[in-house]
Amino acid sequence: MTDIPRSALGRTARLASLPLSAAGRATLGLGQRLVGGDREQISANMQRKTAEQVFEVLGTLKGGAMKFGQALSVYEAAVPEEFAEPYREALGKLQNAAPPMPTATVHRMMAEQLGSGWRQHFARFDDEAAAAASIGQVHRAVWKDGREVAVKLQYPGADAALKADLDQLNRVAPLMGLVFPGIQIRPLLAELRLRILEELDYAAEADNQRTFAAAYADDPDFLVPRVVASAPRIIVSEWVHGTPLRHIITSGTAERRDRAGYLLTLLHFAGPARVGLLHADPHPGNYLLTEDDRLAVIDFGSVARLPHGAPPIIGRVTRLALEDRADDVLVLLREAGFIGADFHPDPELLMDYLVPFIGPLQQPTFHFTRAWMQSQAARMSNLSSAEAKIARRLNLPPEYLLIHRVTLGSIGVLCQLDATAPFRSIVIEHLAGFHD
Repeated sequence: MTDIPRSALGRTARLASLPLSAAGRATLGLGQRLVGGDREQISANMQRKTAEQVFEVLGTLKGGAMKFGQALSVYEAAVPEEFAEPYREALGKLQNAAPPMPTATVHRMMAEQLGSGWRQHFARFDDEAAAAASIGQVHRAVWKDGREVAVKLQYPGADAALKADLDQLNRVAPLMGLVFPGIQIRPLLAELRLRILEELDYAAEADNQRTFAAAYADDPDFLVPRVVASAPRIIVSEWVHGTPLRHIITSGTAERRDRAGYLLTLLHFAGPARVGLLHADPHPGNYLLTEDDRLAVIDFGSVARLPHGAPPIIGRVTRLALEDRADDVLVLLREAGFIGADFHPDPELLMDYLVPFIGPLQQPTFHFTRAWMQSQAARMSNLSSAEAKIARRLNLPPEYLLIHRVTLGSIGVLCQLDATAPFRSIVIEHLAGFHD
C-alpha cells in the first residue's frame, strides 16, 4: 500500500507543514547568527533544507502539487549553482517517480475504463507501474496484435486532488520563490488552475496526440507514438524505446545534448504552424532521444491551440529587437497591449528586459548554460533593477500567457542540457511574423 495522503485533510496537513517548518528554520537561523554563526553558511543551510522539504512533500502528494513541481522543474537551471545539486536530485525524483497505485486499484480502474473484459485487449499487462505521470502512472503491456504499448492510467480522485492541492499551494508560494529566484510563482499557479480540466481529460489528450502523430508521421527528426485506445481516464499508445531526456542532461555526450537541444528548439518554433498546436509542457520527463537520434514526445496533456501558428506579433517584435530598433519595439508592444497607456518605459531599458529572448539570437549558435540562466534570473529577482521594474509593469495578454511560459521553460531545459543550438536560424525560418 502507498502512504500518499488521500484525503483533503491529509494533503492540507502536508502542505501546511511547509511554512511552519520554514518559520522554525528561520528562528533557528536567527539564533545561530546571534551566537556568532556564519551568516552566509546559515542562509545556505536554510535554503537547502527548505528545498529538500518542498520537493519531498510535492513528490508524495501527486495531484496538483506534482504537476506544479514538474512545471517548476524546467527552471532548475536558474537555481544558484551552490544549491543546485540537491535540487537536481529532488527534481529528478519528482519528474519521474511517485508512489504507485495498489494493484487492486489498477485493476478496478482498468475495468471502469475499458470494460470488465479489459484483459482480452492485451497479450500481456504488467501490474507494476513502469513510470509515474503527474496525475497518473504508466504500465507496460503488449496489445493483442503484438505491439508493445504504454498504458497511462489516471489516479482515482485526481480531479479533487488537483484542485485541493492548488488551493493549498497558494499558501506556500513565497517559499517556492526562495527556491527559484526570479520566477513568478503565483501567475504560474493561476495558469495551471486554468488548465486543470484539460489535463484531466485523457480523451482530449489522446486527440492531441493523434493530431501530433499525424503531423509528424515518418518524420526523420521526431517520433510521436500512435494512440491505440483511449477513454476519459486512460490512454494506450505505442511504447517508445529511447533515453529519457533527464538522463541525457545528467550523462549524455555533448553531441547528444546538442542534438536534443536542436530538436526541442525546432519543436517549439516550427510545431505550431505544422500542427496548429503548441506542445506546452516542456519538462524533461516528457521527452526521450531514440537510438536513431529522433526526439520522442510522450505527453500531450497541455497544449496551446494555435490554428494559424504562433501570433505574428512575436516574430515582428523579435525582428525589430534584433535590428536594435528600440523605439519601434516600444510602439509595437504598446499597440499589442503589452504596455499600458500610463506606462512610459525607457526603450533601451525595455531592450535590456528582452535579453533572455533576444540574446541567443544575436549569433549563429548560442551556448545555453546554467550560468547564463542564473545570471538572467538574478537580474529579474533584484527588485530594484530596471528590468524587474519593467517586468512588474508589463501586461501579458491572456492569449500570450502560455506561449510566454513555454518559451521560458524551453530555454530552461536547453540550459539544463548545456546545449549549443542554432537558435537564430530556427527562429528566422519558423517564427511567424518575423519576415512581415
